Amino acid sequence: MTKIKSKERDTVVQALRAGVVPRTGQHLIQVGRAREIETLLRDIERIADGGTGFRLVIGEYGAGKTFFLNLVRAIGMEKRLVTAHADLNPDRRLQASGGQARSLYAELMKNFSTRTKSDGGALPGVVEKFVAQAKTESKTSGKSTEDIIREKLANLSEMVGGYDFAEVVAAYCRGFEEGNDRLKADAIRWLRGEFTTKTDARSALGVRTIVDDDAFYDQLKLLARFVRLAGFSGLLICLDEMVNLYKLANAQARNANYEQILRILNDSLQGSAEGLGFILGGTPEFLLDTRRGLYSYSALQSRLAENTIAARAGIQDFSGPVLRLASLTNEDFFVLLQKLRHVYASGEEANYLVPNEGLVAFMQHASKRLGEAYFRTPRTTITAFLNLLATLEQHRDSSWRELLDVIEVDEDTGGASERVTEDDELASFKL
Repeated sequence: MTKIKSKERDTVVQALRAGVVPRTGQHLIQVGRAREIETLLRDIERIADGGTGFRLVIGEYGAGKTFFLNLVRAIGMEKRLVTAHADLNPDRRLQASGGQARSLYAELMKNFSTRTKSDGGALPGVVEKFVAQAKTESKTSGKSTEDIIREKLANLSEMVGGYDFAEVVAAYCRGFEEGNDRLKADAIRWLRGEFTTKTDARSALGVRTIVDDDAFYDQLKLLARFVRLAGFSGLLICLDEMVNLYKLANAQARNANYEQILRILNDSLQGSAEGLGFILGGTPEFLLDTRRGLYSYSALQSRLAENTIAARAGIQDFSGPVLRLASLTNEDFFVLLQKLRHVYASGEEANYLVPNEGLVAFMQHASKRLGEAYFRTPRTTITAFLNLLATLEQHRDSSWRELLDVIEVDEDTGGASERVTEDDELASFKL
């Protein structure tokens, strides 16, 4: 197998040991869920063809939602989609009146990514690519670059906020041709949603609107069309930690956010957006709770209800808007541990710290400690396994059998149960 670079190896290992998803290297540890990935790949292809997409990815805490979303983002960028991602929190929502929706938009713009700039900050590059294409056309047509840009953006004027959007891009073009870095910076600030008052925006760019809470979704629809004009296939928005909407104490605020989700879903189902896709990650209670979850909003419940025929047959319908992450099988988990061992050894088989026999023993131990949960929520088990490898690496005189046996003896004698609560979930490997 190919040797893994130290930087990539360290990124993956450090992130997983901390219980978070690595920003790069997901392909090194991806296992299972082929049907789910195949389903999202079809969504990506539909978005790239100018269509729309909407998926709710539902799974327990630690089940791999964030990893799955990051993997889909990486696939989207390979298909020439522009992607943007953000986690919801109390200060970032889909709908608000105190700046929380604008804050979410600003976070998405910070994480605006393309295949050549996958870590965010790609918005200026996308705008510059669009302007460069317009300059090339202006040389052959004899028209000015700004006239070409206005012609290209003419169809955006029919959309909410489209006229000012076109004016801002035209202002960037003027700054580009005149060498006015301040004008270019102001245009990018407007597109990122960083202007807080209309007065400042009018003074800097001559436009009367800004990206505020009310303009959140409309601005994303404009950006989806714009990136296609710039030569990309479309825009994919990934929002994680949707459970934060479920946690909102104010019922009116919750319903306002659920209404925004309904609007996005309706646009997707009706095909009224162009080249725009949404993937939302949430927990089962966020979806199913009829008191505070999405099912508490009757219009959403009817649209997101599962296929009863498939459910009664014990199978999943992958064509609906809700995608439930299936638990990893025993075989999947064994392959995952093999890949983790391979990454930890930097791709060098000679540096493996645990044989296949040890992987099986670890799985049996994890199953005994966590039961079914170690399949449903692999995060803690992955962290525990990497902690075991780290211990073996630092203490070469120890063996994996000794470490597993010590923990099992402690549990049998009651020693471990006094020190390790059930909530710690394999934290005892942090030796």
